[in-house]
Amino acid sequence: MTAAVIRYQTKPEAADENQRLIENVFAELASTAPPGLHYSSFRLADGVTFVHVVDGEGLPELAAFQEFQRAFGDRLAVGPTRDDAILVGAYSAGVVLANG
Repeated sequence: MTAAVIRYQTKPEAADENQRLIENVFAELASTAPPGLHYSSFRLADGVTFVHVVDGEGLPELAAFQEFQRAFGDRLAVGPTRDDAILVGAYSAGVVLANG
């Protein structure tokens, strides 16, 4: 399992709006449930750094994701950077996922 890890910092005044837009993506994911898509998003303790981990297809087609992307550059202070990562293992609510 290979995932994309995207990291960036928003401007302080844009961080809450960025989070709201991400939450809208998760709301749409809850109603559409694209098969095979694994997506996580984190807001770090500094309050302005966000990390997204995406594996699978379907995220760019979501209306909420398109809205998130619309003024993305205007919200940024640093980044984004993208790295590919290979899953070593994952655990969620009693389910262990492992590569291999």
